[in-house]
Amino acid sequence: MPAQANPAPDRPVWTATWTASPQPLWAGDFALPVNVPSSLWNQTVRQVARVSVGGDRVRMRLSNEYGSTPLHVGAARIALAGDGVATVPGSSRALTFGGKTSITIPPGAPVVSDPVALDVAALASLSVSLYLPRPTAVSTFHWDARQTAYVMAGDQVAADAPVPDSTLSARVFLTSILVERAAPTRTVVAIGDSITDGATATMDANTRWPDFLAERLVDDDVAVLNAGISGARLLRDKMGSNALARFERDVLAQPGIATVIVLIGINDISWNSMVFAPDDAPVAAVEVIAGYRQLIARARLHGVRIVGATLTPFEGALQDTPMAGYYSAEKEQVRQAVNRWIRDSGEFDAVIDFDAAMRDPTHPSRLLPAYDSGDHLHPGDAGNQAMAEAIDIDALLGGG
Repeated sequence: MPAQANPAPDRPVWTATWTASPQPLWAGDFALPVNVPSSLWNQTVRQVARVSVGGDRVRMRLSNEYGSTPLHVGAARIALAGDGVATVPGSSRALTFGGKTSITIPPGAPVVSDPVALDVAALASLSVSLYLPRPTAVSTFHWDARQTAYVMAGDQVAADAPVPDSTLSARVFLTSILVERAAPTRTVVAIGDSITDGATATMDANTRWPDFLAERLVDDDVAVLNAGISGARLLRDKMGSNALARFERDVLAQPGIATVIVLIGINDISWNSMVFAPDDAPVAAVEVIAGYRQLIARARLHGVRIVGATLTPFEGALQDTPMAGYYSAEKEQVRQAVNRWIRDSGEFDAVIDFDAAMRDPTHPSRLLPAYDSGDHLHPGDAGNQAMAEAIDIDALLGGG
């Protein structure tokens, strides 16, 4: 069973309340830029994240998973976020690591900060500031944050309203925020690709579909974690490790994990014969299904409920961009075969039919225009909200 599945009733427990799955930087010959500087030096990076559940103590997790050299953090603080780069005056807390204000993280390793007292409400936004005093290669990041990060010269971790020198649209090194709670908390993790990560969701607005799901569950002591990576695939790497490789780290290792939602596979089906993976062979439905079966088996070994989500419509996807070729009639046939298996096999513990919720009833291979961001692949804000509303909460949690 997962860690902390049956904690003592009078003992506080720690739960992750927000995550961003770490990724390695990809090579410069890939179709998309990394959108981060090659290095940071004598600079402060301030990153904002909206939590799902609240608590009265907090800590964070940093990762040097993809670094080849030690990562030195000279100082770190956490605070309630204000507007933009600002923090709420009086809320800033110094973060320590084994009682020390700085930490050197070995290559490949994560680190968790010491707990600090901070009253964090459900759905509150927190600001995490990291000072990087030495030349620091940006090696471990999360590409599509949908949240502005701020870069300032020098050590400004304690400043309530610093003036940023530049901004980022990616996250660097920060992978998790945890809170301590008096009562046990069930955790739902959504593992997926850009549709879960929130590509095309409004920046700084928390309108990804897992954000809307967290709002639905805010009164039920359920944490919702987003383990989406834009460009992610079930079976192969590129813009992050494949889902089979990262399932342990991003899902099963989360404290209090109760349920995982699996919405991934459309990039496996669609990347071949286009600029993202021109040399890849087409992927058959049976290969995607075999990958799902591995996730199902591993979830059940840990007593975790696993919910399969059908792949959403994508006819016309990215057709007016350099990514033309993402959609074809042959790829659509694979999507339909995968969705039939998800719906009819009975192998998942429950099914969320995102395909049915999102498709245009007059043209079922396309997204409903009201839900389409405009690229015919990713939902806009209204579509993300519709996805969250399509989830049956009893089926998600097993009626518990």
